[in-house]
Amino acid sequence: MWKKYIRPYRFQAIVGFLFKMTEAFFELLVPLVVADIIDYGISSHDSQYVIKKGMLLFALAIIGYCCALVCQYFASLTSQGFGTYLRRDMYKAINQYDYENIDEIGTPSLITRITNDVNQLQVAVAMIIRLVSRSPFLIIGSLIMAFRIQSQIALIFLLATPLLALSIYIVMSKSLPLYEKIQKQLDRVSLICRENLSGMRVIRAFSKQYQEKNRFDEAVQKQKDMQIKVGKISAYLNPCTSVIVNCAILLILYVGGLKVNVGSLTQGEVIALINYMNQILLSMFVFANVVVIFNKAYASYKRCEQVMEVKPSIYNGHYQKGEDTTNVISFQDVSFSYQDSKALSHISFDIFKGETIGIIGGTGAGKSTIVNLIPRFYEATQGQIFINGVPIQKYQLDALRKMIGLVPQQAVLFSGSLRENMQWGKKDATDLEIKDALHLAQATFVEELEEGLDTYIRQGGQNLSGGQKQRLTIARALVKKPEILILDDSASALDFATDAALRKALQTLNQTTIIVSQRISSLIHADKILVLSHGELVGIGTHQQLMKNCKIYQEIANSQFSKEVE
Repeated sequence: MWKKYIRPYRFQAIVGFLFKMTEAFFELLVPLVVADIIDYGISSHDSQYVIKKGMLLFALAIIGYCCALVCQYFASLTSQGFGTYLRRDMYKAINQYDYENIDEIGTPSLITRITNDVNQLQVAVAMIIRLVSRSPFLIIGSLIMAFRIQSQIALIFLLATPLLALSIYIVMSKSLPLYEKIQKQLDRVSLICRENLSGMRVIRAFSKQYQEKNRFDEAVQKQKDMQIKVGKISAYLNPCTSVIVNCAILLILYVGGLKVNVGSLTQGEVIALINYMNQILLSMFVFANVVVIFNKAYASYKRCEQVMEVKPSIYNGHYQKGEDTTNVISFQDVSFSYQDSKALSHISFDIFKGETIGIIGGTGAGKSTIVNLIPRFYEATQGQIFINGVPIQKYQLDALRKMIGLVPQQAVLFSGSLRENMQWGKKDATDLEIKDALHLAQATFVEELEEGLDTYIRQGGQNLSGGQKQRLTIARALVKKPEILILDDSASALDFATDAALRKALQTLNQTTIIVSQRISSLIHADKILVLSHGELVGIGTHQQLMKNCKIYQEIANSQFSKEVE
């Protein structure tokens, strides 16, 4: 998968890689120049030679610095471009999900994957260009340069390098699993924070501040203990590697001293060998950090790959428009299950043009499931649904959903102006059309707002009351002038007078209306009322008919009317 997103930036990646290799090459030359300064400048007291070589060292440093900057620039371009294309395709894939896919993965997980996990991959891509090639190059290069200077002393390098790699491997193998657990515990801390911040009013209403503080303290303490444990393990890394490197340097000094005495090695070359040993140590440390980054990135890669591999079960049809029939919506032996839980069982009914249909039932009866099946948010597991005589699977999803104006249970508004929110269903809706829809939805409070349609709506409509948000979402659906209007318990926050005025206004429209409600008063004038119980259709008819022959409807009516009398 990752090759697809690297490909547009392969030139930048190659250029960055080459400049990083150039920097590493110049870094390998530094110990040789230092050796020359010691052997030919300092030993012979030639200040001109020292200054000349010193300027060469300065030039090597400047060239290496410039190469590092160029590499950093191209690595950033590549990693950011990689992340941009990956996020774009992930977002596109998520937008094609049906509700079952979203329910399966979970909205919070999808947000984390498209943000944090992609960030981890971006870091890994940058590290590939900047460090992955550099560390092995310096390690191998230092070994080659050591053999070039003195092959016998270079054997010390061959002994020390595997020991360094082994010590780093042992420490990393013990600490990496703990890093994964720490990340999961951090997710737990974040979850508690999110719950406490979003549910602050409930916590204070029940005086649970002390208990929630203790719960947070326990989670943070657990994370702290895990961090200390992994810190103790990681603390062994520096002493172990330092002991190995210092022992190797002692051997180099001892053997090098013997070689200097017999004249087969110079003092400067001994210093160069020590510098190459230190370069190997630093490169090992860098490589260890890269391993940690890659382990995190691999887990993120699998999570992002899963997002891309999920295939929606709801496919797109080719019909733009149905037949001209009086039978607008028809459910024929429809059943539906949420994973292993059955929500609807053998539902059959017909809705005709211009009818107002009510749906009522207890909690979990399947009311919202029915209205979610009509625009194909979910696919029926059995039976068939027809709209204008055509199976809904044959419609293009855009064409199907343009016919339907759905107002969900939870009133959702988006940050931006009130006008922008109203134009969601119809981009070119005029102010007059918007005001007509607001009038029908009983949202007359907009006229009292100082900025009118230019009023800024905060995220989620936080600057509006529950009833105001519901009326605005109803108006938003009316602006698009749908053939079928579905109100899924979307007037629950309205008072009885406003609710009655809204129903009266909707009756003036020439459209099919489906109203889901817990209030019989909201459905009493409907042409037909569907009564659901545990996913089954137990009654269908007018209010008067159901009061005579539907026991469950009678129980609902009696309970509500008795409350009104009281």
